[in-house]
Amino acid sequence: MPSSHLPLLGKVAVVTGAARGLGRAYALRLASLGADVAVIDIKLDDAAEFGEQLNAASVPAEIEQMGRRSIGIEADLTQRVQAEAAIGQALNSLGRIDILVNNAGGALTPAERSHASITPEEDNRFLFDVNYMSTVFCCQAAAAAMKAQGSGVIVNISSQSGVTTYKGGLLACYAASKAAVTQYTRYLAAELGPFGIRANCLSPGVMLTARVAAQAAARGVGTDEEARQVPLRRLGQVEDCAGVLEFLTTDLSQYVTGQVISVCGGAVLTPS
Repeated sequence: MPSSHLPLLGKVAVVTGAARGLGRAYALRLASLGADVAVIDIKLDDAAEFGEQLNAASVPAEIEQMGRRSIGIEADLTQRVQAEAAIGQALNSLGRIDILVNNAGGALTPAERSHASITPEEDNRFLFDVNYMSTVFCCQAAAAAMKAQGSGVIVNISSQSGVTTYKGGLLACYAASKAAVTQYTRYLAAELGPFGIRANCLSPGVMLTARVAAQAAARGVGTDEEARQVPLRRLGQVEDCAGVLEFLTTDLSQYVTGQVISVCGGAVLTPS
């Protein structure tokens, strides 16, 4: 029986986009709660791109230093075959899947061409692939294993932009792809609840990750001015989201499904 200090002891989690930033924070928080963790990313050494400092050679190595089992899997989750193979590898290596956190994706196209009336077709297709389709592929692959064991928790990562309009109409297609994730999650909750599986969305505001900090001036996202407009007068830190993930993946939220929880310092003050 897991203790209150290690509520996820004996559980296995899969976290996508976990080689750095928010995904890394999610993976480390779940490991600190007792879970073994599969780390999936398109590049497992991605932290180096923005100078993020790890405590070991990789995120899986950090997790192993904590006394948990871990595996690192490189995959392009926009490709169904690769997503299914990655989830299958995690299942075969760690024995089961109790928690799936779909964090892979982001607002990864140029902000200056992200208004709704001008976003190029290639940006639209890319953002829906990287944010929405990757989530669908991983959920579908993991759902079969969760159904078979009669339990599971899915946390899909939406965005402040997915539940409200971002400043000046920027990031329109990214927002649409995250809104699609939000509604997809509600349908998952309705379908999978009878199998003992919960599905919720965590919706971050602007989080001061290494990538956001490095790109703030160029993209106009994550600036000091933006922080001053948040009711709590600061941008989010990765641990702000990790704490809410802890709630959503443990028995603290055992009667919560189909919900969207905004972690945004008050930037969103309307129902999700």
